[in-house]
Amino acid sequence: MKAKEGVLDILNKVLVSELTAVHQYLLHAALCKHWGYHRLHEHFSHLAQEEVSHSSGLVDHILYLGGTPEMDHLDAVAAGKKVLELLEADLSFEREDADALREGIAHCAKVGDFTTRHRLEEMIVDTEEHIDWFETQLRTIKQVGVERYLAEQLAADKS
Repeated sequence: MKAKEGVLDILNKVLVSELTAVHQYLLHAALCKHWGYHRLHEHFSHLAQEEVSHSSGLVDHILYLGGTPEMDHLDAVAAGKKVLELLEADLSFEREDADALREGIAHCAKVGDFTTRHRLEEMIVDTEEHIDWFETQLRTIKQVGVERYLAEQLAADKS
């Protein structure tokens, strides 16, 4: 199938963002594990796996549309020396991702590519859930203090 005007550019922009997210969340998972925050390690690992799934789906869709997935570069990966810095960077990253997805959804509707629009709409659901989770963590830190918050992150979830 041939892609409609501008769709491949949008998909490749989103792909770069998703691949960057994979690396960023893997780094944040490793940092949290190193610092002993097992709950955060588990959550960041889960986020990384979600982003791998999104990336894989985007690659498949770009190929389906006759394009070439751009996988040769990433955006800057945010690091940090404290959990609070990681959470703030990830919230900012997810908000930017949501904006890009909304722009892509609007463009796809404009050019009549409803299959791609649907794929992007599914991705934005996860992105908005991520935004909510990061906002909740930061709000909790404000309410109980960073020390109490981090004390709760030491133990692994019992499932």
